[in-house]
Amino acid sequence: MSTILDQEKVTILKQKAIETRKLILETIHHAGAGHIGGPLSAVDVLVSLYFNEMDINPEDPRSDDRDRFVLSKGHSCIALYTVLALRGYFPIEELKTFDEIDSRLQGHPDMKILPGIDMSTGSLGQGISAAVGVALGGKLREKNFRTYCMIGDGESQEGQVWEAADVAAKYELDNLVVIMDYNKLQQYGWAGSVTERENPVFSPEKRWEAFGWNVISTDGHDFQQIIQALNDAKEVKRKPTIIVANTVKGKGVSFMENSYGWHAKVPNAEELEAAIKEIVMGV
Repeated sequence: MSTILDQEKVTILKQKAIETRKLILETIHHAGAGHIGGPLSAVDVLVSLYFNEMDINPEDPRSDDRDRFVLSKGHSCIALYTVLALRGYFPIEELKTFDEIDSRLQGHPDMKILPGIDMSTGSLGQGISAAVGVALGGKLREKNFRTYCMIGDGESQEGQVWEAADVAAKYELDNLVVIMDYNKLQQYGWAGSVTERENPVFSPEKRWEAFGWNVISTDGHDFQQIIQALNDAKEVKRKPTIIVANTVKGKGVSFMENSYGWHAKVPNAEELEAAIKEIVMGV
């Protein structure tokens, strides 16, 4: 079924993405620590989920019937925190406490202290297993909520990812949608390599298809395509779906894009000013 967002909705989503990227950079600069490259590549998918797709209510964040989201690549939590703040789960001003010792906004998400977080994550490869468990629980309880999980392409090198993929297909979890942030660039490579990084995973579509999943490949920065992919996933029965979202690490800032050096680098004042200008101007 074809899905066409009206221009007003696309404009709203684009503006939310601009606000999100701006707040990510300002927060990391203020904290003096955190990740940038991966969060910037994940923004448009997260905005699509939280401002168009998911059945959620910030006023009732623990509703038993809500859709669930698991950020398996937990080190990119600043992107999720920013989207949650913009969605109304907590005050935007609280972003200034990111990574402080007593903050609810830790360097990895903690479901026990922050509303809107459905799973504590951080150890790469484990989040998808939690999402499979949540989706399976929903099936067994005959609930209608859907479970979404974002994984990184780098963490798909973990064996646990494929064990979870196998289980999800076995139990025909058509209420589960995994989104791979396929920015094709991870922080670490072979020992001694300081100038380049290999693509973490080649042909991910073929791998997931071999595990029995419904596979959708899309542009992870095109809202029409993202929403279409999410809607197409709803039409699939007796199979889990993975959306391979082709993205750009550091998206929105020319000197950060496709640079592994900005995986977790903190911008100085001049870099912050230049980056925000590009984001706002849409360069």
